[in-house]
Amino acid sequence: MRVNYQAIRVIYKYEMLRAWNTLLQSVASPVISTSLYFVVFGAAIGSRIEEIDGVSYGVFIVPGLVMLSLLTQSIANASFGIFFPKFTGSIYEVMSAPISFFEIVVGYVGAAASKSLILGVIILLTANLFIDLNIAHPFVMVLFLVLTCVSFALFGFIIGLWATNFEKLQLIPMLVITPLVFLGGSFYSVSMLPPAWQTVTLFNPVLYLISGFRWSFFEVADVSVAVSLAMISLFLVVCLVLVWWMFKTGYRLKQ
Repeated sequence: MRVNYQAIRVIYKYEMLRAWNTLLQSVASPVISTSLYFVVFGAAIGSRIEEIDGVSYGVFIVPGLVMLSLLTQSIANASFGIFFPKFTGSIYEVMSAPISFFEIVVGYVGAAASKSLILGVIILLTANLFIDLNIAHPFVMVLFLVLTCVSFALFGFIIGLWATNFEKLQLIPMLVITPLVFLGGSFYSVSMLPPAWQTVTLFNPVLYLISGFRWSFFEVADVSVAVSLAMISLFLVVCLVLVWWMFKTGYRLKQ
């Protein structure tokens, strides 16, 4: 299959420029919100909880905060990126052009993942202003960052194709993803929960992302790192299959 790199570059560049034009919303707002989390949870609650698994509480919550921003921003960037062309009707111009669905997905999802990855790096740099942060396994940390950005950008792309209005566009991120992140060990260790709730939490897929990402910092995890990588890889494959099916059948694209 011959890949049209020019088409990918045009879509990618357009989406990145759109983020640049809304820089205050795309970058400043998440960074400010994360900084407030550091102040509230790190200072207020951290003064009452000194350590978790040998790690000071202010440092312990950093991976969870980064994942919170990555997941929400990856979904938001990708879902709005494909939904807006659907809303305006310009998506039909893209689909009628001599480019494949693969190139469309790479352009939109690649841009959304790139924006989230940049944001994640900025948040990590911001965290250093509040705490002394050391990363035990930088390669594993980058691997989780990239896999999370790409997989949830794909998930956001699916939401953007599925949504028929702006209310539906916000429905899953607000009612499903955000609660799962808060209940997935972002601000605590699963070992602190009663045994019954520990079992329930294992059914939360976000737990595996946060656990594996946290291990790359402190070598502390609620579940095995291999299991975490397997779960995020499985989620990535499922999202790829769903996107392929939606384009193959024209789901919400031929209406």
